[in-house]
Amino acid sequence: MVDIATRVHNHKWKIDPIVRSLIDTDFYKLLMCQSVFRNKADTQVSFSLINRSKSVRLAELVDEGELREQLDHIRSLSLSRGESTWMRGNTFYGKRQMFTPEFMDWFETLRLPPYHLEKRDGQYELTFEGSWPEVMLWEIPALAVLMELRSRAVLNTMKKFELQVLYARAMTKLWEKVEKLRDIPDLRIADFGTRRRHSFLWQDWCVQAMTEGLGDAFVGTSNCLIAKNRDLAAIGTNAHELPMVYAALAEDDAALKRAPYDVLSDWHEEHDGNLRIILPDTYGTEGFLRDAPDWLAGWTGIRIDSGDPATGAETAIRWWKERGEDPREKMVIFSDGLDVDKIITLHKQFSGRVRCSFGWGTLLTNDFRGLTSDDALAPFSLVCKAVSANGRPTVKLSDNPRKAMGPADEIARYKRVFGVGEQEALDVVV
Repeated sequence: MVDIATRVHNHKWKIDPIVRSLIDTDFYKLLMCQSVFRNKADTQVSFSLINRSKSVRLAELVDEGELREQLDHIRSLSLSRGESTWMRGNTFYGKRQMFTPEFMDWFETLRLPPYHLEKRDGQYELTFEGSWPEVMLWEIPALAVLMELRSRAVLNTMKKFELQVLYARAMTKLWEKVEKLRDIPDLRIADFGTRRRHSFLWQDWCVQAMTEGLGDAFVGTSNCLIAKNRDLAAIGTNAHELPMVYAALAEDDAALKRAPYDVLSDWHEEHDGNLRIILPDTYGTEGFLRDAPDWLAGWTGIRIDSGDPATGAETAIRWWKERGEDPREKMVIFSDGLDVDKIITLHKQFSGRVRCSFGWGTLLTNDFRGLTSDDALAPFSLVCKAVSANGRPTVKLSDNPRKAMGPADEIARYKRVFGVGEQEALDVVV
């Protein structure tokens, strides 16, 4: 096992590029990329970094030269033979050849497109523009780079024994969480922590700890490189990016209202089983389910990623019952702002009523809260989102208005089209 503290102290991370591979990314990104490659390959998009935690002034913490060095390194990466073999020949969700030969032929020659970087008001403006299948693959590595460079900036001020104690405390903190989770019967939990991890080495350690500590209850990781290296299941389905771009491409209000369902219609043609998971909150869960076509009720489950999670699960249960489905046979994946106490509470409330599953993110792979002075390593809310498609702005409403994004006039239009009423503003937990 890697001695992380010693590696940090001796090498100051120089031997460790932050992103090691094009598959050091979330599995859902590759699944979505194949869908986009098939259905919307010519769409031109812009992605932009958005720091929701304005108090974390990244441009003052992270050296611009180091940031460019890491981004340039990512642009030099290409798929290795072993990585290609893993994608082409592995079984994912019980299906062989999940990735088509046509997609793999394209992916094997891919280099990520250029980036644009500026400093403004203590923050970095980092943007990516180009064809959707290429640009979308910048999201996860861009986030991982900024998160880890911030970690490195803090760690570089610490001495050898400080680092040893820091990581000993972080390891103990995580292991105490694992011990609490061991007591939960029929637990199903996965690592969703790539995008805002403390570091690659730390995420890898967390995954190993979960594997040993939870056994079969730990069902896999969203990180494809770690899944490959540790012989684990790669976990993931789809994200808000698809309906956001499809909606931006809509020519009128009627097409806009259809857009979230058009996304899932395309997905339905490509995937079955546990990949048929609905993410309903992009433009409000209540309205999405109210207007959903009947065939969606037959899908495997729902992922809840904003708003009050218990309310979201109750809404899903009620919807399934109204559509003649048995909720006990459906899966609810909780994935927003999870930590141990919330996981335990939600499992107690919904176990036996639905098949509960948890995608544990930032507070698995980056919980250094309270371990340094001034909480300098506490996680913060950083996202990288599609902000335009073919020159039109994208919009996300969410079930939590504090997660909404887009121009104010377009947000108002989307709320009207999707019938979104009053929403409860909740704190955004990373």
